[in-house]
Amino acid sequence: MTAQTVQQGDLVTVIGLEVHVQLETDTKIFCGCSTEPTDEPNENVCPVCLGLPGALPVLNEGAVEAAVKIGKAIDADIPEETRFHRKNYYYPDLPKNFQITQYDEPICADGELEISVEGDRRTVTIERAHLEEDPGSLQHVGGGGGIDTAEYTLVDYNRAGTPLMEVVTAPDFRSPDEVRAFLAELEEVLEYLGVFDAERDGSLRIDANLSIIPAEDIEGDAEEIGEDALEAANRTEVKNISSHKGAQKALAYEETRQKNAIQRGRAVEQETRHWDESRGITVSMRSKEEEKDYRYFEEADLPPLQVSGWKEEIAIPELPRARRERFQAEYGLSEEAASKLTSTKQVADFYEDVAGEFDPDLAATWVADNLLGELNYRDMEITEMEGRLEEVTRLVELVAEDEITAKNARETVLRSMLDDGKSPDEIVEEEGLGKTDEDEVQQAVVEAIDENPGAVEDYESGDDGAINFLVGQVMQKTGGSADPGDVNQLLRAELDD
Repeated sequence: MTAQTVQQGDLVTVIGLEVHVQLETDTKIFCGCSTEPTDEPNENVCPVCLGLPGALPVLNEGAVEAAVKIGKAIDADIPEETRFHRKNYYYPDLPKNFQITQYDEPICADGELEISVEGDRRTVTIERAHLEEDPGSLQHVGGGGGIDTAEYTLVDYNRAGTPLMEVVTAPDFRSPDEVRAFLAELEEVLEYLGVFDAERDGSLRIDANLSIIPAEDIEGDAEEIGEDALEAANRTEVKNISSHKGAQKALAYEETRQKNAIQRGRAVEQETRHWDESRGITVSMRSKEEEKDYRYFEEADLPPLQVSGWKEEIAIPELPRARRERFQAEYGLSEEAASKLTSTKQVADFYEDVAGEFDPDLAATWVADNLLGELNYRDMEITEMEGRLEEVTRLVELVAEDEITAKNARETVLRSMLDDGKSPDEIVEEEGLGKTDEDEVQQAVVEAIDENPGAVEDYESGDDGAINFLVGQVMQKTGGSADPGDVNQLLRAELDD
């Protein structure tokens, strides 16, 4: 959002995020229990993640490495030393009655992430990103499954102890749309780093703090809101958000709810609210806790963590925004095409492989439009093509070497590859899609002209559209194996002779 001067009587929306990212590790953050999903409740548990007396935590090195990668990607400060703390609160899914997290010495601080909203670029400040363990999960049963209507609640501790990175932003957002753009950009970065799997259930969860501030309490631009104005405004924390779209919908609802209350002269309570996705509303859970309520103190069973020497050895890949800009400069792609081709690291890597062998524009058409379009239609990801991408490259080769038409390659071969699992060469042979030689095409052109005098007369009378009918006749005679562009040229040459 570009800076804008607020008008008297306006209400300004202010949003800050706490994004909980599940890190991709084989085991939990403080024990050896598996993080693999299972349908059996309370299966991946042990004395450590259940908080049994005498059980001691041991830090997972892979989780720390992932945290350092995230810190480098968001250009954060990574201190010489960081510590773990206990955050004390009672909730049924927290078996120890405290959560091991980081308080005033997080592993990452003062980072940033650039986003684009409706063509405008802006930078979101990331105040901190810290490691912590996940609580368990609750399943509300009966009464529609809502937290406020359920007949009873089941507790599953399989998630307890799963490593999380909590990314805390400054209150830099002024609309739900900006929040959605940030979450999409953050998820792309995490996916490129290889520390996150968006397909995992609950892998990204968002808590959002939203305040509505009267314009008269703000001096100058809506982006620059002082501490006093923020402190004076009651805010609500919205929990249980698990997607970009969900965040946008939940915050749009909460924004409207609060503005309506203010305009009717009602006070906005400072509280924690639950996003009920099935009903599309937020419902009150409890009064909002303050920092002092958690009684933080150092985790005595874990020594200080030092990563200052190690962090220089941990490399990160080229990130999505930098890669988009390079694709535009190096391959001459449009911003839209570059954005599609860098949507995931797998897509970007595959495009570069194809562009290294064939014309970059041809490669872009086949990867961004044809392949991704067909995968999206089937609700598939490119990761499901792992082991078969060489077959797609072979299909591009058949088109580039003029062995089959682009139309047949796209509409017959590619679709059959995805639906039937056959190789492109098998499909071309079975369907007889090899290109017809020039003599056969020329013969088909002559026959189409002889058999359709009406269309010829229309063409000679100036109806250029008649040529399309004749092209169709030739394509029918050649079984679709001729190139439509070549047929068009041959017909015009024959008719204009």
